Amino acid sequence: MTSRPYVVLSAAMSVDGHLDDSSDRRLLLSNAEDFDRVDEVRAGADAILVGATTLRRDNPRLLVNDEGRRSARLARGLPAHPLKVTVTASGRIDPGLRFWRHGDEKLVLTVDAALDGVRAKLDGLAEVVSVGTAFDWGRALDELGRRHVRRLVVEGGGTVHTQLMEQDFADELHLAVAPLLVGQAGAPRFLGPAGYPGGPTARMRLLETRALGDVVLLRYAPKQRLRDDVPDREHDLRWMRRAIELAEKCPPSDGAYSVGAVIVGADGTELSHGYSREEDPHIHAEESALAKLTPDDPRLRTATIYTSLEPCSQRRSRPRPCADLILAHGLPRVVTAWREPSLFVDDCVGVEQLRKAGVTVVELPELAAEAESVNAHLFGAG
Repeated sequence: MTSRPYVVLSAAMSVDGHLDDSSDRRLLLSNAEDFDRVDEVRAGADAILVGATTLRRDNPRLLVNDEGRRSARLARGLPAHPLKVTVTASGRIDPGLRFWRHGDEKLVLTVDAALDGVRAKLDGLAEVVSVGTAFDWGRALDELGRRHVRRLVVEGGGTVHTQLMEQDFADELHLAVAPLLVGQAGAPRFLGPAGYPGGPTARMRLLETRALGDVVLLRYAPKQRLRDDVPDREHDLRWMRRAIELAEKCPPSDGAYSVGAVIVGADGTELSHGYSREEDPHIHAEESALAKLTPDDPRLRTATIYTSLEPCSQRRSRPRPCADLILAHGLPRVVTAWREPSLFVDDCVGVEQLRKAGVTVVELPELAAEAESVNAHLFGAG
């Protein structure tokens, strides 16, 4: 099963919502601290994407600038720079831009009508692939997933950001707000008019605020909009702490994580719980909790499973990983605190697999350190 990447939209804007002014020179909105933060985000990505309009306007290189971060990528068996991707429906591509002359692999996603022309312009500079007769973001993300892109950072421009937000493909939003006012008609904006999911009253989850000199970083989770039918954050935090307490009961092991899981019904009552190695040396927390209920239990269709670690997408000890078990039992919502590190498997994509299948996945990064601390011995810290 090919998983689409986790999509991070990254932008710097003025207080009045502009990405740039209307002059021929690029307006620098970020400061040195924020540029370094962006460089760190790039270093953690598998691919960086910008629209062709942004390429023509800004002529960016889109590289990881810090030598230490490039070395760390190489040490992990990755190229020094992420895959660079641009998208175009018009085929208006300039082969003389810096984008093509720096970094490692480049990819262009376009449409059928522009395919041959773009390939001719970029012969030897980039791979060019069509995603249909009209530009299809679902097919574009599928194409990146097939190339093992698990984390995609999108750096603009406004049309690309608007389309991804409107079609609900953005998993995370990094918005750096600069203390500037552009105030110019025609200057590019971060987002344009669109039919955004949930309408104007659907509030996104705030994940982080951080001051970077005179710039403020806001991190939001666009898919985790607050609605009357979704439990509030405090409810989620309370049940996740219960899952972490269960993780502390796990029999010790140097070859497996200690994880706790709780299944909570729509009425807020606990239906089941489990923890790693509860009944045998190979059972996982989610598996243990689900085994105490029958797959046809109607309460599961509206329940939430809280698990201190991302549900596994591959395992050696059982035929079915936990992400598959959750889907088989029909749970519509999963809450997790900690993404699985590349310790026992190279690439866990449980969150992505669940989201692609339509399951709502909520991450609680504020409890990730607590979930990780139960497993400190695996990392030489306990």
